[in-house]
Amino acid sequence: MSVNGKEKDTGALKEEGNILFKAGDMQGALCFYTKALKLSDSQAESAVLHRNRSACYLKLEDYTKAEADASKALDADPGDVKARFRRAQALQKLGRLNEAFLDAQRCAQIEPTNNTFKELLRLLGAQIQKKSVQMSSTDARVQQMFSLLLDPSAQPSDRQKAAQNLVVLSREDAGAEQIFRNDGVKLIQRLLGSNQEEVVLSALRTLVGLCTGHQSRTMAIVNELGMEQLCGVMGSGASAVSLAACHLLQVMFEALTEGMNREIRGKDEAILPEPSRELRSMLRYLVEMMPESSVSGPGRDSAINLLVKQVPRKSQRNPDNSLTLWVIDQGLKKILEVAGTVPEMSEGPPLTDNSHMSCSVLLSKLYDDLKSDAERENFNKLCEEYVQHHFGRPGLESKLRAIQTVSVLLQGPSDVGNRTLEMSGMMDAVISLCASEVVCHQLVAVEALIHAAGKAKRASFITANGVALLKDLYKKSENDRIRVRALVGLCKLGSAGGTDFSMKQFAEGSTLKLAKQCRKWLCNESLPPTSRRWAIEGLAYLTFDADVKEDLVGDRNALQAMFQLAKSEDKTVLFAVGSTLVNCTNSYDVDKPDPQMVELAKYAKQHVPEEHPKDAHSFVEKRLMKLLEAGVVSALVCMVKQESPALTETCRECIARVFLALVERQEDRGTVVAQGGGKALLPLVSESTDVGKTKAAQALAKITITSNPEIAFPGERIYEVVRPLVSLLTLDCSLLQNFESLMALTNLAGISERLRQKIIKEKAVPKVEGYMFEEHDLVRAAATECMCNLVLSIEVQQLYVATGNDRLKLLVLYCGEEDERLRKAAAGTLAMLTAEQPELCARIPGTTSHWLEILQALLLSDSVELRHRGVVVTLNLMQAEKSLAETLMESEALEILSVLAKSTEQSPISRAAQHCLDKAMEYSIIKKPEEGGEGTEP
Repeated sequence: MSVNGKEKDTGALKEEGNILFKAGDMQGALCFYTKALKLSDSQAESAVLHRNRSACYLKLEDYTKAEADASKALDADPGDVKARFRRAQALQKLGRLNEAFLDAQRCAQIEPTNNTFKELLRLLGAQIQKKSVQMSSTDARVQQMFSLLLDPSAQPSDRQKAAQNLVVLSREDAGAEQIFRNDGVKLIQRLLGSNQEEVVLSALRTLVGLCTGHQSRTMAIVNELGMEQLCGVMGSGASAVSLAACHLLQVMFEALTEGMNREIRGKDEAILPEPSRELRSMLRYLVEMMPESSVSGPGRDSAINLLVKQVPRKSQRNPDNSLTLWVIDQGLKKILEVAGTVPEMSEGPPLTDNSHMSCSVLLSKLYDDLKSDAERENFNKLCEEYVQHHFGRPGLESKLRAIQTVSVLLQGPSDVGNRTLEMSGMMDAVISLCASEVVCHQLVAVEALIHAAGKAKRASFITANGVALLKDLYKKSENDRIRVRALVGLCKLGSAGGTDFSMKQFAEGSTLKLAKQCRKWLCNESLPPTSRRWAIEGLAYLTFDADVKEDLVGDRNALQAMFQLAKSEDKTVLFAVGSTLVNCTNSYDVDKPDPQMVELAKYAKQHVPEEHPKDAHSFVEKRLMKLLEAGVVSALVCMVKQESPALTETCRECIARVFLALVERQEDRGTVVAQGGGKALLPLVSESTDVGKTKAAQALAKITITSNPEIAFPGERIYEVVRPLVSLLTLDCSLLQNFESLMALTNLAGISERLRQKIIKEKAVPKVEGYMFEEHDLVRAAATECMCNLVLSIEVQQLYVATGNDRLKLLVLYCGEEDERLRKAAAGTLAMLTAEQPELCARIPGTTSHWLEILQALLLSDSVELRHRGVVVTLNLMQAEKSLAETLMESEALEILSVLAKSTEQSPISRAAQHCLDKAMEYSIIKKPEEGGEGTEP
């Protein structure tokens, strides 16, 4: 292209941008200015374009980009008063008042008579004065609170109130900075030593405010307070204090690892050193907490939870697993110390009911994060050495520690657990200790046997050797804690056939008897929660049987008891509840066998899986209704909110599966949303297994299709729905999932421009276009409907304006298809495009030689909606170019429009048809009625 040609193009693009700006189309103007900038070689011209683009960003409230573009314009021409004024406006909105004042002052100096500049200068002066007063006021408030907290003679209630006010203040930018600069950290350090729990909690929450999103302050606080003190507070006896300290450390970890990538408060971020040394120091203290007897059970659980969240890689694409290797090297044996602790014995650190499960999750996460066979072999070796060391020592307590460690490993990295279980003498010791007269010894052995029974390698051995023992314990033991565990072992072995009705292990009715006993123990509030949890474990296995499902769902008291346990402090119950609900709702995946293969299998006398009659759709639907009536949604919502390692990705998948089953019926979706189900699904689409994410996304799609998305996902939450919906537009998902995603996105795209921009940003447009070619009629029509709403955005319109593609041709051809739904969507999209981008009208005749026939077919359609779309497209074509109007009036379209215009009802169709005829008369293509009739040419 020649230089003159390039300048002409740049000028034309800029002029087009100016026209769109005046018309209020900021996105369109922005698009043209950006294109012009890419072509511009002139510094002066680029400066004007940057200035113009800055004005667009101001209107779009993107003040950071507005300031950046205005600065680029000023770099080229410091005397550009318009650019300086726009930068002043942007800086004002960004809160950088002093810089804005200097720019406004310079504008007023260049043009002293400009009242707009004077007004901005006055306004900025007032804002700076107000901010100064606020800062002084905040400073005084901080000093007042410090004085109260330091005064030992002050009333406890006053000190407590001051501490709470400090928390509120720390959440404000100015307040956080004032606390930090007034030696607030030293005072907070003293507050952490208070005997008043509320004061300590306030101190911790204040530190959370200071550290959130601020890397430099976090590093300073870590160094000043020291991890020893923070871990000491977390390890204290009070559960609330421990959780608050855990939350603080979590915030600190996030600030240190991600602070540089966020919008950070403070100006000193650029000179920060790499925080990896601080991170390793924090992790070292957490690891060292593990076996310490002075650390409380909740404190230890919090430390494990932090390690679970911070150590393993967030993505397998990240090649660096050095933190995991470091923790295994430095702390695996310390973690195993906790895993091997038997609470009823005197030795070992204090634990909670959740500690062993949390250890299993941590060990599993560490093992899964290893990359090579050598790394995994080292992990195995360290675990085997630890177990062998204790198992080989004299004394029963040491052997029990080894068995307890194996039990925890079997629940976590089961491959490692199996290897330790196969060590010489281990299984014999487990079997013999099951008959021990000491209850705590018996408990350890029975639990190890149960966990071993769930592993395929050992199940056959235990079926042969352990069933008689478990039955004996169940029938003869006088301790319900032993009986319930023996029952779970029998449940595990009894459910070996899964959902296959023909592969039941026990005699007819035995499974129902076991389930009845489980429900009885579940409802028995005099039993400890751990024993009731084991009853749910039993039901998780027994509910593979449809008769058991029916009995459980019909027992309202048992359901209520299970839901109450799901909401309780005992987090170890989460997976058992999730699994039970998955079974009851039949939300597990079932591969339907090919009928021909079934016949072949029967002929070859091979086993063919059989479905239980009560697993038929009608039974499942009734079970879902009963679960909803019993309050299953509130239980699931509480389960999702649990901050515990026990809420594993697999557990989240179970919850997602149940939610998807619950929203299957359209009439139940309102109930699920009203009880918080929509909000609970959002974290499940980001933190779950791949299958779980897909199930949760599909449940969101179903809700978005039939509910008002602005009510189901109020506020900013609605924008979080877009990404999971777009994730369903892949070949890995089923056509149903594709279809539901497209329907949901269509709803969202029709709500607002901001939502359309979010959909575009998530790269959904090319995917939607791809599905417009899908062979399945419903999917193709849904994709075209989605596009119909997306073309309201200028960016999507530009795709159709661009030459060298068949997008427009596809729409015209779809307007002539037999599928009415597809025709409506395509015609609607065409009507929208030809109205917003008149230049497309001239290109329609070039798309296909049948374009006129297709348009006439729309005008003659029996469907009111198709006729209306046809008339609008016709009107747009006629308004765009006289030659198109002439072509249309020479065809049968004239007669059709005349008939439509004469309709007795003044409908949108008749009015649009009349506008077409009026336009033809305006062009003098046809005569006015009084001059000889509409159909006569001049």
